[in-house]
Order: sequence, then C-alpha cells, then structure tokens
Amino acid sequence: MKHFLPILLLIVFCNYQPEETQTWIVTPYPNTVAVEPGGFDFDQGINFETSEPTLEGVVSFIQKKMEEVGVSIDADSRNKIYLELVKGAEKSPEAYTLHINKSDIKLTASHPKGIFYGMMTLWQQLKLSGNMSVPCGILEDAPRYAHRGFMLDESRHFFGKEKVKQLIDLMAVLKLNTFHWHLTDSPGWRIEIKAYPKLTTIGGIGNHTNPDALARFYTQEDIKEIVAFAAERQVEIIPEIDMPGHATAANRAYPEFSGGGSEKHPEFTFDPGKEATYHYLTTILEEVAGLFPSPYIHLGGDEVHFGNEKWKTNDSIQALMHQESLSSLVDVEHYFIQRMANQLTQMDKKLAGWDEIVESDVSNQSSVVYWWRHDKEDQLQKSLDKGYPTVLCPRIPLYFDFVQHDSHENGRRWDGFGTLEDVYAYPESTHDFSETEANLIKGIQGNLWTEKFDSGIWVDFMTFPRMVALAESAWTMENNKNLVRFNQNLLPFYEFLDSQDIGYFNSLQPELTPEP
Repeated sequence: MKHFLPILLLIVFCNYQPEETQTWIVTPYPNTVAVEPGGFDFDQGINFETSEPTLEGVVSFIQKKMEEVGVSIDADSRNKIYLELVKGAEKSPEAYTLHINKSDIKLTASHPKGIFYGMMTLWQQLKLSGNMSVPCGILEDAPRYAHRGFMLDESRHFFGKEKVKQLIDLMAVLKLNTFHWHLTDSPGWRIEIKAYPKLTTIGGIGNHTNPDALARFYTQEDIKEIVAFAAERQVEIIPEIDMPGHATAANRAYPEFSGGGSEKHPEFTFDPGKEATYHYLTTILEEVAGLFPSPYIHLGGDEVHFGNEKWKTNDSIQALMHQESLSSLVDVEHYFIQRMANQLTQMDKKLAGWDEIVESDVSNQSSVVYWWRHDKEDQLQKSLDKGYPTVLCPRIPLYFDFVQHDSHENGRRWDGFGTLEDVYAYPESTHDFSETEANLIKGIQGNLWTEKFDSGIWVDFMTFPRMVALAESAWTMENNKNLVRFNQNLLPFYEFLDSQDIGYFNSLQPELTPEP
C-alpha cells in the first residue's frame, strides 16, 4: 500500500485542473484555441444583442437550442452575447471568431453560417461538459473543407422522416453541412413526382430485402418539410436521381422508357435512344429542382455496364449511334450524361455524379465528381487533371456499410474495412495532393448504403461514431488533428448519443456494444 499511494496521488495530480481553468471538449475541434483563466457563466441566463436583421433566423434557432441545455433567454440579463457580421471575403463564410470574457461573449463572422457554427461550438461545450460555463479566451475557427457530407441510401431500405431529421440534426451538431439523399435506385423510387404518379405507387413498392413490401416514399410535402428543417440547421440537401442505370424501379412504373438490362440486372437502364425518354426525365428533374434549393442535383451515372446489354439490339439506340456517330455503348452513355447535364444547366442547376462521369467530358465549371472507387486512384487523378471539383468518398474508409471492427459480421469487406481510426486519418493517410490538386478537393463524405441494413437501429450502429470522426477530419486542419484528444472527447459524446437514443458502436470498449 505504501508504494501504491504515491502513484495514486501522482495520477490525481496529473488529472487535476484548477477550477478557474477549463478546456474545450467539442468535436470537431476548433482550429485555433487560446484558453484563459475563468469562464463565462450561462446559469443566470443570457441576452443576445445584434443589429443584423439577417441573423434573426439563426438567433431564433439557437435560442431554442440553448433552452434545451437549461439556458434561459432573458432580455434583462447582464450576460451578453454580441453577434456581429464583419467583412471577411478572404475567409470561408462558415468561419467565426469567439472572444469570451467572464462578462460577455463577442461572436463575429462574415456570414450567418459562421455565427451559427460559433453558437453550435458554445452549445456543444455546454452539452458535453455538463456544466453551465465555457472557458474564457479566443477561438478562431474555419473549416478545412467546404463540403462536409453524409449520404443515406433510402432506395434499398426506407427509414422515414423522423430518422432523416434526427440524422440531419446530429450533422448540424457536428458541423457537417451536406446531406446527400439517395432517393432512387433499382429496389425502389422514394420521391413523389406529380407528373408521373406511378413512380411511387408502383416504383415505390418493395425494397432490397422484400420486393413485395408496401410502397414507401416521401411526398413532396414531406420533402419540403425536411428541406426547411435542414436549412434551419445550415445543412444543404443534394438529391440523387439515378440515371441512366439503376433505373429498375422507375421502369416497373413506366416500362415504355426502359432501355432494358441484363440477365442479372433486368430492366436496369433508361432508353437513351428515345426522345421521349429525355422529356420524361427532364420533367422529373424539373419537379426535383423545384423542391431542393441546392445548386446541385446528383444523377448517379455509375455502373451502367451492369445492365446495358440490351442496348446492343435496341433499335432506337442503334439508330442514335448511327445518327450521332457514336462508336460504342460507352459513347451512348456519355451522350446521355451530356444531354442531361445540359438540361440541368437550363434549370440553373449543376451536375453531381459518381466518378464515371469524368469520362463524359461534361463541363468542369458546372459539374462536381464524387470519387468512390478506392481501387481506381487513376480515376481520381483524371478528375483532378481535368479540373473537376471533387468530393472524396472512397469505399475504404468512407463507405459506412463496411464493417468497422474485425469481430463484426454484418457489413462489407474488401481487403479490409473502415475503422474509426481509418476515417479519422483520412485523407492525409492516403493522399499527397499538390497545391493545384488540393484546391480542387471540394471535401469529403461518408456514404451509408443500405443493402444489409433495414432498420434505424442498424443505421445508428453503422454511422456512429464514424460520423463523428468524419466531422473532425472534414473540419479540423491536418496539423490540429489529434487522435488521443479525439478519443477523450468521444466519451462525453457517447453520453450525448445515449441521451438521443442512438445505438452507436463503442469504439473504445467494443465488448459493450455488440452488433444489433
């Protein structure tokens, strides 16, 4: 015992911090942190002061969030939070600066988005620390990447409005700003199109597990509600309407626009040889464009070769090839993508697509490439060489349908899988970009495909805590990332996820959270 006591005292001493000094435990971690003695207390209520009318929506939202953690909004409170918009064109609109004293906080940014993220930093500190004060000092913060995304596939399995809202709310807490919504694919069509109602009444039937499951989809009113919910949280929603492949659900509803398929993937494609197909798809995209304010619509454009065998004998496609001097089915695919990209341009939208669109030579001024094939780094290089803004979302480590621990069975593997540590180490663990290439990297994104997952419980387990690691990799600069600190901050974040009924995988103690 006489040897144990000094060790115990040393441990206590090393972990002791004077009461007047606090630390930040937020995720993603701010990029410049200067902590001073003392803290700003929220327990006596706060009062927001600003002369900026454009901040009204942000202030209204943050007031509600503050009330969630027990902070009262009191116009007579001496505890002031001053919100100010300042010129800062050289910085990201999401950048912010916090000057925190014992008597007041001054939050400045060049855009309401920066004010929002500064307030979310304060909110998260209160929520995770469990006390009613934040450290004094200065935070100067800005995101590493403009695009910080998460994709949910709801064609394979449908999860519904409340689960989507919950995910978007958690994205906002983590400063993720782009929700990529995969709404159509072979198993099911999940978005109401009023000009073509059978897309949902027939195309919405079934899922990856059960082809006869009742039709499930989002009405246009549902979409509007979710888009507004996301906008309040500074989250942009990019819808994906897959074409010319992955079209089986749509072709069940309107077979006259089918280009056929293959034995393994029947009725897999739209028909690029029919003019009526372009009118049909343009009408669909016009309705989609009216629902989503995002400048981008994702058209997929991937894996067309899985099911374009019938194109070889399709009279209209063969006629198109002769008319347009197209020498191969790949040329037909590129012709289709170019035409649909032009349709988006006429709608004042830009094309987003998987990395196959690089070969289509669509404009790099109005297109963004999502590099997903981790085994084809040459495709990433082509995208950058051709000057395309590029989102990095390689299967390993950013496909969240891959298992995250070697003991897990339900999920994908491909000469490995995606651990929390792998997500946190990306992209510098894999890539060494030149300055020109780095300027084309728009951001990073985690993708959750749902062939193997049919419940919200599984969505939670596969997404968390990898979404937390993704958020810090996307926001915090490379030289400020620290895995030890990140894991320390995961502990209170796990408690937060518990309070939200999120069934996460505990990466620190895997035995506590077996697969659902």
